[in-house]
Formats: sequence, C-alpha cells, structure tokens
Amino acid sequence: MNSSQRNPGQRAKRLADFLPYQLSVASNAVSTRIAEQYRKRFGLKTTEWRIMAVLGDSGAHTQRELCRLTLMDKVPVNRACRALEVRGLAVRQPNERDGRSHLLELTDEGSRVHARIMPLAEAIEAELFGVLDEAERAALAEMLMRVRMGAGEFDPASLDD
Repeated sequence: MNSSQRNPGQRAKRLADFLPYQLSVASNAVSTRIAEQYRKRFGLKTTEWRIMAVLGDSGAHTQRELCRLTLMDKVPVNRACRALEVRGLAVRQPNERDGRSHLLELTDEGSRVHARIMPLAEAIEAELFGVLDEAERAALAEMLMRVRMGAGEFDPASLDD
C-alpha cells in the first residue's frame, strides 16, 4: 500500500506520535500563552521580547548574532529590532569590531521594561511548569538541552540565502 492509500486517521495518529511534532505543538502553546501576556501588558510581540531578553541578558549584539542566539530567521529579527528601535526600547550603534554591521542594545527604557517583564516571565514559567515537580523540571531542561545539542549547530540567517 502506498502513502496515498493509507487511512488519513492513520497518518494523523502517526503525526501525533511524532516527537518533533509534539515538541513543536508544546512550544507553540507555551509561546502563545506567554505572548498574550507580553502583548497585553507591554505591547510586545514574541519576537520583540526574545530579542529584548537576549539583549537584557548578554548586552549588545549584531542582528546576525541575534539570529544565531534565538534561532530565528533574519527577517523576523530585523522587524523586531526595528520595532524596538521605533519604540525607543533599543538603539543601534556602529560595530567597531568590523565597521560594517551595527550592534543593537537596550536603551535605559528598554532595560526598565526588561526588568518589569522578568518577574512576569518567571511567574508564567512557574504556572505553566507547575504540573511538573522540581526533579521533572530539571530532567525536562536537561533533555531539551541534549535534544538541542543533538540537532547540531547552524546559523538560521544562512538558511535564507
């Protein structure tokens, strides 16, 4: 029997059992839940918050570095960076290391917003993962890190080329 003759329900069951699919659905559910709060309280899209979180955690970065660190494509990263600049939450400075690119960093206002969001992010994390005990959360974090490392290294910005 070829794939076109299979029962569609059979194909759907296989998809539901496919771990990458389950991981994607779980990730989308968690991201959507969190994004609702960031949008309602701070007017930020998910991509904008991810960029702010990286900048708040580790300082100024080029857009290419932000793509690599967030594993997001360059177009959404570019849009998010521009939106943060327009809102006065981030500023672009020349990159003295190479003279061609720019470094994006949080403004003082961006740092204040980041500081206000972090307790909210931690509360949402506690609520969402409250269904797991401490050992399960630690095991999940370890397993996700191993899966991420198993996926290998790549630069999402290069996937558009």
